[in-house]
Amino acid sequence: MELNSDVLALVIVLITVVFVLKINQINNRLIQGILNWFPAILFAYVIPAVFTHAFGWDLSGVILHSWSRNWIIPITLLAVMSALPLKQLAIVGARPLILFFAGSLFIATLPVILVGFFTVFSPDNQAIFIGQDYWKGLVPIVGGWIGGSTSQLILKELAQTPENIFLSVLVLDNILVNIWTILMFQFIKKGERLSELFGIRDPLPANLASEDRSTGKKIHSWAILLFFLGIAGTMYWLELSFLNLVICLSILGMILGNLIPNWNTAFSLRLGGICIVLVMAILGLRLDFSNLTLPFTFVGLVLIWLVFHFIGMIWVSKVLRLNLIWVPIASMANLGGISTAPAVTAAYRKDLMPHAVLLAILSMVTGTAWGMLTIYLFTTWVL
Repeated sequence: MELNSDVLALVIVLITVVFVLKINQINNRLIQGILNWFPAILFAYVIPAVFTHAFGWDLSGVILHSWSRNWIIPITLLAVMSALPLKQLAIVGARPLILFFAGSLFIATLPVILVGFFTVFSPDNQAIFIGQDYWKGLVPIVGGWIGGSTSQLILKELAQTPENIFLSVLVLDNILVNIWTILMFQFIKKGERLSELFGIRDPLPANLASEDRSTGKKIHSWAILLFFLGIAGTMYWLELSFLNLVICLSILGMILGNLIPNWNTAFSLRLGGICIVLVMAILGLRLDFSNLTLPFTFVGLVLIWLVFHFIGMIWVSKVLRLNLIWVPIASMANLGGISTAPAVTAAYRKDLMPHAVLLAILSMVTGTAWGMLTIYLFTTWVL
């Protein structure tokens, strides 16, 4: 029976992964409209749960969960971390980088401050966030906003977020990010006018010529994949804790991507994206639909958190005398990531898209570290 369960789980996961990868390629207005509000990555999490719930299957103990934690997540992290071109960060400039990191700092620290504030003034909030472990639902939001799905999944494991809270957080997160993207599309168009209103006279950079990192033939994708597997296997057999594994692979990924000539960054990101879908589908095997609600206090705190993040970035931009155009670019690089940050930027000036891409990649590879800071602050100051 155990073998049958493992095979059944594998079939469901493979069907889900193929569906999610294919639906992203369909050029249909209705489907794309649905995906704008219910991203494909969320399908990867929900579809396996629909199967298990509809047929009453218990697949929470299959071997895929062990494979995901010990192999797939490490390979995902290594692939994503190797995609950051450190030398190219110089084209962004110091002040936009300061603004970007300030936005990340606000995201990582505000939930701790707000939970502390909420719990001091209400015993009910103390019971919700501490007693019922809803603070653990805030940690994956930090990873999702700054680092994307990879960081979100890793931080879910580190914080040990309950499955029902995690799904509710995913739904809330996707709704808010979509609304925020629409607002940033509007804000960036008014950025120059608002800069003048704030008395900021900061010219934007001149057109940026695209620069190719490689000067020769890129390393073959299969060689990189085998290299990833070898390194992940070595880390596994060293029996490192999950936290130490995350730290080691993060550092190693950055070394690989920046020191090896002609590193195939495009393949690394593609591999990471596929692995993320795979991990989400495996997580969905454990999902229980019996409780998918969030307390109103939790939702209210997240809304306040998001607004304060933006207000803080405007304040930092004013202090730095930095054009307010950078606020939506840096905010979307933090919250939206590799797809929405360039899209929002292109609505104003297409030649600034490389800046947004670099900030989004930087966000992708720093999200886990910021989330670990959030966990540390919660366990040190609040719990």
